[in-house]
Order: sequence, then structure tokens, then C-alpha cells
Amino acid sequence: MYRLSKLKYVFPIGLLIAFFLDGALSNVFSGAFFSYPYSMVSHLVLLWLVLGYFFENEVQIPLTGFAVVTGIAFDLYYSGILGLFMVLFPLIIGLTRAIGKYFSPTFLTAIMIYFIDLAVFEFANYLAYMIIGIAHASFSSFLLYTLAPTLALNLVYFVVLYFPISLLYAHYNVEPRS
Repeated sequence: MYRLSKLKYVFPIGLLIAFFLDGALSNVFSGAFFSYPYSMVSHLVLLWLVLGYFFENEVQIPLTGFAVVTGIAFDLYYSGILGLFMVLFPLIIGLTRAIGKYFSPTFLTAIMIYFIDLAVFEFANYLAYMIIGIAHASFSSFLLYTLAPTLALNLVYFVVLYFPISLLYAHYNVEPRS
């Protein structure tokens, strides 16, 4: 039960850290992340939300609620377009749940599902920006110069952070004694 678990403190704190690290890493490493023509987008928030699904066990973290609130904050703080990430984050949580229920939660299935989530997230983001006229890149340019580097960067994040985050969840994902 989430309200009795220590994860009710750990999950939001980790989400907040991921939220600010996304922007901080993009700022600090902007020369590497955004060197023309390539663009790598850090998605630590998405990683935290997806790994929350895989590591929640019986606790049942309210991921959709956190995804909506984080999406609103992301819209206000990073994108300036209210509604885009507010819809995309819960959509990705739903996609993760829909795919994840057919697989046992292992490293390989988690990275495969995260790969799919990232691709869908970036494509939906690109499509939304194309519709409202912010993005003008061709689809092939998007695939080559944005999607591929973004997938590479975030899969490195996944490989590096999967086991430390799993240990964190294992440590705090225990029911308190009565």
C-alpha cells in the first residue's frame, strides 16, 4: 500500500531530482547535447516514471497522477506549451502498463519497453510541434538527428541507473511493521 510505504517520500523526491537534472544536464552539456545538426534530449523524468512501474511491486505508486503533475510542471518550466507533456507523460505510463503486463520485469524487458516509450514519446512530441508549427524538420532529419541521438543518450542513462535505482526501490519498498 503506497500511503504506508516509505516510497511515498522517495518517489516524489526522486521525480523532483530527475526533473531538475533534465534541465541541468541539458544546460551543462549543451555543447555536446545540441551540437549542430544533432540534438540529444535528456529524459530522466521519463526514466524515473517508467522504472517506477517496474519496481513498485505491491505498493501501487499513483504513477498517472504523478505523470500529470510532472507534465504540467514540465510544460510550464521547460516547453512553454501547456498541455503537451501533461498528456504525453500519462500516455507513456499507460503504454508502459499495456506492454509491461505481458512480460516479467527483467533488465532486458525493461530496456526494451523504455526504448519503445522513448521512441513513441519523441515521435508524439515531434508530431505535436509539427502540427503547431514549431518544428520544421523533415521526418528523416528528425529520425537521424534527434531521435537516434536521444535514444542513445537515454539508453546509456538506463544502463547506468537501472541497478542503483532498483536497489533504492528494494531498500524503500518494504511495508512498515505494525
